[in-house]
Amino acid sequence: MAKRKRITEENTNPLADNVHIQGAGTVKDEHIVDTLTSNFMPYAMSVILSRAIPEIDGFKPSHRKLLYTMYNMGLLQGGTVKSANIVGRTMQLNPHGDASIYETMIRLSRGNESLLYPYVESKGNFGKAYSKNMMYAASRYTEAKLAPIAKELFEDINKNTVDFVDNYDNTMKEPRLLPVTFPSILANVTTGIAAGMASSIASFNLRELCDTTVALIKNPEHEISETLVAPDFVGGGYIIYNREELEKIYSTGRGSVKVRSKYKYDKSYNCIDIYEIPPTTTSEAIIDKIVELVKTNKVKELNDIRDETDLKGLRITLDLKRGTDPDKLMTRLYKMTPLEDTFSCNFNVLIKGTPKVLGVGEILKEWIDFRLECVRRRTQFTLDKKSERLHLLKGLEKILLDIDKAIKIIRQTEAESDVVPNLMIGFGIDKVQAEYVAEIKLRHLNREYILKRTKDIEDLIKEIAELESILSSKNKLKKIIIKELEAVADKYAGERKSTVLYDFEEYDATEAVEIPDYPVTLFITKDGYLNKIRTANLRMSGEQKVKEGDIVINSFECSNKDELLAFTDKAQVYKAKVDDFPDGKASQLGHFVASKLEMEPDEKTIFICVLREYKGYMIFAFENGKVAKVDITSYQTKANRKKLLKAYSLKSPLAAIEYIEEDTELVLCSTNGRMLILNTGALMPKTTKDTIGVSVMTQKKNHKLESMHFYEEGEFEKAWRFRSKNLPAAGALPGPADNAAQLTF
Repeated sequence: MAKRKRITEENTNPLADNVHIQGAGTVKDEHIVDTLTSNFMPYAMSVILSRAIPEIDGFKPSHRKLLYTMYNMGLLQGGTVKSANIVGRTMQLNPHGDASIYETMIRLSRGNESLLYPYVESKGNFGKAYSKNMMYAASRYTEAKLAPIAKELFEDINKNTVDFVDNYDNTMKEPRLLPVTFPSILANVTTGIAAGMASSIASFNLRELCDTTVALIKNPEHEISETLVAPDFVGGGYIIYNREELEKIYSTGRGSVKVRSKYKYDKSYNCIDIYEIPPTTTSEAIIDKIVELVKTNKVKELNDIRDETDLKGLRITLDLKRGTDPDKLMTRLYKMTPLEDTFSCNFNVLIKGTPKVLGVGEILKEWIDFRLECVRRRTQFTLDKKSERLHLLKGLEKILLDIDKAIKIIRQTEAESDVVPNLMIGFGIDKVQAEYVAEIKLRHLNREYILKRTKDIEDLIKEIAELESILSSKNKLKKIIIKELEAVADKYAGERKSTVLYDFEEYDATEAVEIPDYPVTLFITKDGYLNKIRTANLRMSGEQKVKEGDIVINSFECSNKDELLAFTDKAQVYKAKVDDFPDGKASQLGHFVASKLEMEPDEKTIFICVLREYKGYMIFAFENGKVAKVDITSYQTKANRKKLLKAYSLKSPLAAIEYIEEDTELVLCSTNGRMLILNTGALMPKTTKDTIGVSVMTQKKNHKLESMHFYEEGEFEKAWRFRSKNLPAAGALPGPADNAAQLTF
């Protein structure tokens, strides 16, 4: 059943009670489809046709209105004028507000560096496209004028090359399209989001673009990739060459282009300077991502990162640690940060009011047809003007036969309104010619003037014949377009800004990052802090610093390449490399393990073990007297997982954890004072991490197993008393001698 919308129409104005409104107060049912058709569809069409999608001349309406206003203000020549003045004048064509108009001007300007071929010359702070923090100044402070290349947008616009339409309030005329002399639709990046569709058009080098268009005019079957190498972006960078993907873009208008940043290594300062970045990112986004990688210890080769962008241009500086290979580091950063980004292409263009996704070849053919029509209309306009001129001169030529007669006719005509008819009768000319003759000043009614005016008749006849031949020949129209394209390329095209990279190194994520191997000493505190100090530096260090009330509960030597397993009170284990923790000093507290490993807010670390290889067992002692022996390989994973669930059983509270490399003897202690020496070889290892274990030490009522430690020879006077042939066992109470031995231990 179709959804229906209930609509109530009523007069809510209390001052208009006596005014009759048709349908007021009635309730009607309406299909939701009808509501969408009558309300949403017109809005969607307006966004598509009048705002977001560019047309074949390369502009959206907001761009076209602004540039045409600047053209009418005479800003192709002379100096700059205040941007606020331009914005105010543009509102005569674009009523959407000064802020949106000024933002449009910002993007079209040279100073903002958004376009490969900017149409607006700027003076003042127009911001930078590559930085979200470098905002533009207010319009009252900046100035602008049209760039020289903008002349190609308006060439012969007053010669009927394009249609003109009324503005929003029918007080002015504006061009429907601009008669661009080059394919501006592909010369600059254009993006837009409409209702249900979007457009994203890459920019291309003007020389390559014009050469490709000329080649297509000469041969419609021309292979685009032979002359159009790859997109070219204002921010430069490296274009990662992918022939298949480029062919896809050229043929379908959809695809993606990978763009890499450019950098140089300064050996004297041991730093990398990044000076060109992809067009889809900003310097702040790159810096934020690199800082994040450093904080998570995924990138350890950096000492500092700075944004050194100034008036000379973009520069991001990375200070390297000693021994770092800059090229290998940048290869990794390309994969992990926006230093390498993708420009997604969606060449959606309005063609005669219909949005179409076209390939490069199809767009250029549509532009050629559009330009052919412009040149044809311009030629026809010139032909009409010259034909009118010729017609007038032929009438003037007849006057040359008898100037005195013309004067006599005018003098002897009594009524002014009869002058033109009498001239028509006297010389056999039509009304237009007679009007022209009648308007000639008295001082010009001499043979010299008339001869000068009429000697151009032969030239006009030749010119008209040439214009007529052009109109009748499509090849001649094409030759005119080719000549114009070559002139534009020679005048405005420069070298490519984006370098095409054919051979490049791709980061292989499967390659393990080389971790430096050197001995370190780890200090672990009761409150969960870990400090890593190079063992070689330990002799020069003082006592390990801890927080007030905290103590060091464990310290051991290991390698920087070893792994850590951090067990928590929520039966979870977090995995990390010792190398993930930066080298510290004894005067530092170290790093809070829970924060470093991104544990849950209320989660606490209860045990940390260090592994060089996954060999040995984890021993879990529970308060109910059970002990679980879990093979350490149960915590080994092929994937790079940082967190494992169900690290041990939660069916009984945990009393103690120990890691053993091989079977050994452990001492279990109960709250009733009894102790039991357990040989772990008596326990069968399990591969299930959350096993409940086996009963080892029996507990009396209201008592529980409370601790576990490694047995040291000589700890008990009669150790055999604390060993049991059968498990579970209650253990034994230590004697006075055993207590003394433990005190001296």
